[in-house]
Amino acid sequence: MAKLVVLYKTPADTAAFDAYYASTHIPLAKKIPGMTRYEVSNGPVSTPQGPSPYHLAAVLSFDSFDALRAGLGSPEGEAAARDVGNFAQAGADLLFFDTKDV
Repeated sequence: MAKLVVLYKTPADTAAFDAYYASTHIPLAKKIPGMTRYEVSNGPVSTPQGPSPYHLAAVLSFDSFDALRAGLGSPEGEAAARDVGNFAQAGADLLFFDTKDV
């Protein structure tokens, strides 16, 4: 299984971010072909030491790294990527990786 983790940095206006993310970005991202699961954090992101610079974490799952690449390269994946600039003015960090059962 392959994962994309998106760590959205804390925006100046968290309420506006949350509203846009829920009403516009999630529906766009859910159209990415090959995605098998879409999870988002519930509440602020923190670390064992306390608050973090991130407001929200999203985890998108795919059956394989090839499926992840194909999904993100699709028109739907590209539309979701373009949309990030509409609400995540503080920026976001992306992590891509394959997983295995141990």
